[in-house]
Amino acid sequence: MKLFLAVLALAVASATALPKNPVKPVPLKDAIVGSGPGSIEGRITNGYPASEGKVPYIVGLGFSSGGGGWWCGGSIIGNTWVITAAHCTHGAESVTIYYGALWRLQAQYTHTVGSGSFRQHEHYNTNNLNNDISLINTPHVDFWHLVNKVELPNGNERYNNFEGWWALASGWGRPCDSCSVSDYLNCVDSQIISRGDCAGVYGNEVITDNVICTSTPGGKSTCSGDSGGPLVIHDGNKLVGVTSFVASAGCTSGLPDGFTRVTSYLDWIRDHTGISY
Repeated sequence: MKLFLAVLALAVASATALPKNPVKPVPLKDAIVGSGPGSIEGRITNGYPASEGKVPYIVGLGFSSGGGGWWCGGSIIGNTWVITAAHCTHGAESVTIYYGALWRLQAQYTHTVGSGSFRQHEHYNTNNLNNDISLINTPHVDFWHLVNKVELPNGNERYNNFEGWWALASGWGRPCDSCSVSDYLNCVDSQIISRGDCAGVYGNEVITDNVICTSTPGGKSTCSGDSGGPLVIHDGNKLVGVTSFVASAGCTSGLPDGFTRVTSYLDWIRDHTGISY
């Protein structure tokens, strides 16, 4: 009975610790960037330039629809598959995939596919960004040192929360708020935080078991245009997150970044692609 009461007290304390007014998350392609209306320029704020071959698995994604276009990132997970965010594919009619680029539009080569090649998660929720994950079926790509896949976690790692692990996020755009726009690929090293710490900012409706968050000290953050890009752990170089959202206060607010937790979707990825470890 004492043990039960202790557990109950802890649960009550945890519930009361959640924010009464949780911060609103925004999809990264709609985040505050300080640039002009309609801009598709993105940035990793306060990051550093990527060296050639550092992140050969990242692709640039130029989406198009009847109302315009937007820019996202993605990760190569197989010879014919790219993974990205559902809020990137949502409403798009086609996408041009840029492989092996350091400068955003100076790719080693490109492919363009229509929305029939998208495998957007069937339960993607535009309100709270749950299940913010999509796959894109691509023409066959051969791997080499500038274009290569990133490994997924294996089944034994599906319950690892990776709290305290360091990971690399990457994407194109501005290196800082006050800098002029750059289309060069940038990186940022971030530490993964606990679900509880992240839920303390955004609430449990947003921060489910299917979300992973990183800290953003010094304004080191993903931002608009980095949507769908990779979060890859330093130890093992495996894809654990798909870039999803930041706080509505902006990318340099110091509040956690949100990523779709890849380990929650290993079966879903396998069922669509046949890829598993």
